[in-house]
Amino acid sequence: MNNRFICIHGHFYQPPRESPWLEAIEIQDSAFPYHDWNERISAECYAANAVSRIWDMEGRIIQLVNNYARISFNFGPTILLWMQKYAADVYEAIQEADRQSMENYSGHGSALAQAYNHMILPLANSRDKKTQIAWGIKDFEYRFGRKPEGLWLPETAVDLESLDIMAQHEIVFAILSPSQAQQVRSIEGEEWQDVSGGRIDPGMAYQISLPSGRKMSLFFYDGPISQALAFEGLLNNGENFANRLLSAFPDDQDSPRLVHIATDGESYGHHHHGGDMALAHALHYIESNKLAQLTNYGQYLEAHPPTHEVEIFENSSWSCVHGIERWRSDCGCNSGGNPGWNQAWRAPLRTALDWLRDTVNPAYEQLAGRLLTDPWAARDAYIDIIIDRSPERISQFLKRHAIRSLSYEDEITVLKLMELQRHAMLMYTSCGWFFDELSGIETVQVIQYAGRVLQLADQLFTEAFEPDFLKHLELAKSNLPEHGNGRAIYEKFVRPAILGLTAVGAHYAISSLFQDDGERKSIYAYSADMEDYRIFQAGSTKLVIGRAKVTSEVTRISTSLCFGVLHLGDHSISCGTGEYQGAQKYEALVKELSDAFAGADFPKTILLLGKHFGASTYSLISLFADARRKVLGMIMEPTLREGEAAYRALYEHHAPLIRFLTGSGTPRPKVLSVAADICLNAKLRKMFDGEGLDPEMVRPLLEEARLAGANLDATALGVLLSGNIERLADQLFEQPEDVSLMEKLNKAAKLVRTLPFEVNLWKTQNICFKILHTCCSDFKEKSASGDENAREWIHHATILAENFRIRLPSWLH
Repeated sequence: MNNRFICIHGHFYQPPRESPWLEAIEIQDSAFPYHDWNERISAECYAANAVSRIWDMEGRIIQLVNNYARISFNFGPTILLWMQKYAADVYEAIQEADRQSMENYSGHGSALAQAYNHMILPLANSRDKKTQIAWGIKDFEYRFGRKPEGLWLPETAVDLESLDIMAQHEIVFAILSPSQAQQVRSIEGEEWQDVSGGRIDPGMAYQISLPSGRKMSLFFYDGPISQALAFEGLLNNGENFANRLLSAFPDDQDSPRLVHIATDGESYGHHHHGGDMALAHALHYIESNKLAQLTNYGQYLEAHPPTHEVEIFENSSWSCVHGIERWRSDCGCNSGGNPGWNQAWRAPLRTALDWLRDTVNPAYEQLAGRLLTDPWAARDAYIDIIIDRSPERISQFLKRHAIRSLSYEDEITVLKLMELQRHAMLMYTSCGWFFDELSGIETVQVIQYAGRVLQLADQLFTEAFEPDFLKHLELAKSNLPEHGNGRAIYEKFVRPAILGLTAVGAHYAISSLFQDDGERKSIYAYSADMEDYRIFQAGSTKLVIGRAKVTSEVTRISTSLCFGVLHLGDHSISCGTGEYQGAQKYEALVKELSDAFAGADFPKTILLLGKHFGASTYSLISLFADARRKVLGMIMEPTLREGEAAYRALYEHHAPLIRFLTGSGTPRPKVLSVAADICLNAKLRKMFDGEGLDPEMVRPLLEEARLAGANLDATALGVLLSGNIERLADQLFEQPEDVSLMEKLNKAAKLVRTLPFEVNLWKTQNICFKILHTCCSDFKEKSASGDENAREWIHHATILAENFRIRLPSWLH
C-alpha cells in the first residue's frame, strides 16, 4: 500500500447562463422542478457531493461525507460566483473541503484554479490568455484564501505559451489527457521515446521545459478508466469503481505509482444518478481496507517529483480528436444526436467574434489610455471588482489605476470600458462551439455577450460596429431553416434581450402595480429609488404615475425616469417611460393623464401615453421572465379558482360514474378524465402544502385517485410534500427535544412509502442524521438515569432512524 497512490479529479463546471444585462439567470422551464439548470445541477451533483452517503449492507446511512475533501477538484469561477449567492451552503462546504484536504494531504489543498470563463486558450490571443489565467488565479485566491498549485485548462486545450504564462504566475502543475503527450525521456537525458496515441505511462508526474526557460509539471490521467467512468457505467457500483482503479496497479509494483483519473465532475450525480454515492463508497472502500493511499496532485508531486520530461502536442485537447478544431471548424466532432447536421457555422462565428475583438480593442486602448495609467493592467485587475462590486472596492480600483482624479462621468466610462472587455472575453466561452447548432442556447449565449460588447461600444465610441459585425455573423448558417443564419439569430434572440435603463424602469413601473416594494427596490443588476408615486383608480382599472431613479449596479450609470402605467384588468397593461425633464413637464403629464383617466376615457389615456413617451411604451410582456410569471400567476388566480370550482362540481357530481368507467375498463370521456385529474390534484396540493400535514387524510384521497384513474402530477406534488417534510425537519432541528415533531416526521415518512410517486427526502435525511448523531448521547445518559421523557425520545428516535434509513450508533440499542 505504501507505494500505491490514488487521486480522482473532478472538473466541475457549467457554462455561464446569466443574462449579460441582468447578471442573473431567468427561469428555465426545462430545468423543472428547479428554477434553472444551475440550481438543478447543483442539487443533483454539487450539493450531493458535499453531503454524500456511506451505506451499510442493509441500506442505511452510516456516515455523511464531503467527497471534495478526499478528491482533487476544480470549480469554474463563474459557477462559484453563482453558487456564492444562490447555494451558499454548498459553496461553504467546498471551501471547507479544501481546508480539510490541506490537513489530509500534508498542507496541499485539493482545489485547483481554472482559466476564468472556460476560453479555449490556444485559440486566444496572448493578452486574453494572460487575463484569463490571472483572473482564474485571483478568483481562486479570493475564494480559497491561498495560492493555487495547479490550474485546470478548459477542455485541457494546451499550448506552450499558455503553460508559460501559468508558470510565470507560479502555477506548479496542470493535468492533461494521455493523447496530448508526444514523447518522453529521463531527465538525465536519454533518447526521446514516442508515446503518441495515449501510450504515455500515467503513473508519474512529468516535467516540461517551456520557451522562457521555466519548467512545470504535468500529469496525464488514466484514459481508459476515465472513459469508463464517464461513458461506460463504472459509477453503477462503488466497489466496482474502486476495483477498477486498483486494477491499474501492476502486480509486480515496487516503486511509487499514482493511479489518477479526470472527468467532468458532473458525472458524480448529474450525468449518473447516484454517482456521488458511488464515489463516496469507492473512496471509503479503498481507505477502510487499506488498499491504497488517497492523495492529491500537490502532495504526490512534493513526495515524488518528476524523473522524466515530456513534450506535448500543442493545440490539442481532451474532447476533440482533431486537436482544437471543435472550437473553430466543422471537424466532425459533435454530440452525435443530429447526424444530418453540420457545424460549418463554427468558423464564421469565431471569425465574427475575432473581428469584433480586434476592431474594438484599438478604440478601447485609445479611450482608456486617457483615463488609466495602463488599460490592460487595469483589465487584469478588474477581477477584484467582478468578485466584489462594493463601492469601496470600486473606489480603490479607480484610485489605483486612474491617471488623475476622475469625474463621476469618467468613472462610469471606466466601468463601461471594463465591462466591454469582460464581455469580449465571455463571448469566447468554449460551450458556444461545443454543441451542434448555431441557434443552441450555449451559442446564443456567446452571441449575447457580443451583443453586450456592441451596446457598450456604441455608448463609448463614435464608430458603429454592429453593421459590419452582422455581415460577418451572417456567414454562419443554421441547420434549421427557421433560423437562417447568424444575423437572423441575432435579431431573433439577442436584440430583444438588450436592455437599457428605460426598459428597467418599465419593469419597475409595471411590477409596482402588483407589489409594494417601498422606496428602494433591487432589480437584478439594477436598483430603483422611488421619487414620486401617484395612484388613480376607477373600479378595477388603475393608473399609476411616478418618478424613479434607476441605477446600474455594474457601471453605476443612473437616470431619473418618469412613467405612467394603465391597467385595464387581467393582462391588459400599457406603460410608458421616459427621462424626467423637470417638475413643470412632469406635473403637466400627471394632470393630462389623470384627467383623461378620471373621465373614464381609457383609449385617450393610452393615446396620451404614446404622445408623452413615444416609442418607449411597454406591456406585460416587457416584464423580466420571473416577474412576468409571478404577475401572471396573480392575474390568473381568480380564473383558476373559478375553473377548479367548476371541474370540482362536475367531478363530485359524477364521481361514481367515473369510478365505474375506470373499474370496468371503459374509456372515459375526456371531460370527465380532466375533471378527475384537476379536482384530485388540487385536493392533494392543498394537503401537501398545508401546515398540518395529516397522513390519515391523505390516504383516502390517494385511494380515491386510484379508483378514479386520475393522473397525478407526480413531480409537482413530490416537490410540495418534500418541502413540507423539510420544514418539519428544520423545526425538529431547532427543537430536538420535541417528541410531537418527531412523531409528525415519522408519520410523514410512512406516508411517503405509500405514494405512487417519488419524494426527494435528501435534505430531510441530512437533517435527521445530524439530529440523531448530535443528540442521542445526551438522551441516552438521561434515559440511563431514569428519565422517562428521554426514554420516550429514544423510542421515537429509533423509529425516525428506521423511517429515514439511518443507522444509529450501536451503543444506543
